[in-house]
Amino acid sequence: MHNFEFVKPSSVADAVAALANGEAQPLSGGQTLIPSMKARLNAPEVLVSLTGIAEMQGVSRDGGALEVGAATTHATVALEAASHFPGLAGLAGQIGDPAVRARGTIGGSIANNDPSACYPAAVLGTVATIVTDRREIAADDFFQGMFTTALDEGEFITKVRFPIPEASSYAKFLQPASRFALTGVFVAKYASGVRVAVTGASEDGVFRWAEAEAALSSNFDAEAVAGLSVPADGMISDLHGTSEYRAHLVRVMTQRAVRAAS
Repeated sequence: MHNFEFVKPSSVADAVAALANGEAQPLSGGQTLIPSMKARLNAPEVLVSLTGIAEMQGVSRDGGALEVGAATTHATVALEAASHFPGLAGLAGQIGDPAVRARGTIGGSIANNDPSACYPAAVLGTVATIVTDRREIAADDFFQGMFTTALDEGEFITKVRFPIPEASSYAKFLQPASRFALTGVFVAKYASGVRVAVTGASEDGVFRWAEAEAALSSNFDAEAVAGLSVPADGMISDLHGTSEYRAHLVRVMTQRAVRAAS
């Protein structure tokens, strides 16, 4: 790993100032960035740690929404969201292993937008709002393809606001070595309808399954999607599973999520 300067601001304003340096890069849990630096695939001159900013920590309920600070670890989300939003807590508890959950953060995961990450499914599946140091971004506008988001250069997530659903669940078919989702589905039921978000399956990253949403909005039952399918075109195909296999898993995981939510 190359030499770099390490900065740990105590406020969002200080972090913004530190990131004004064009060679600086934000660091949250470091579960992706640090390994990439060790492999010399990334070489920032300055790392600006966001984990010491109190206003970016913790889970709190605000009316019908759950607000999660971007520097909150997966383990904390799993614990503190359980009584308010068990679907989100259950998702967080399935990420990685205990060591990853103790260090990885929700903001880092969402900003990285790995095509097999778990949190993007919850964000897209709940119409969440991503709050940054500059603006608020709706979930439907945030994810723009594999490892690509609406974040501008130097912009970072400060918190995520989740509308709490009437019922929700996340079903994940994990890749046992990495513990990423081979295919994962987050289902959320609201008075206005049902949202279904899929991660781990598509080459373009997380996506909504509109056909399943329509069927489940009419009848929130696993059998409502029994005859549905997604096309294999555009699904990931690798040594862990073919595109056809992942397309099949989308329906299976959706049914499992609906059963668990019910």
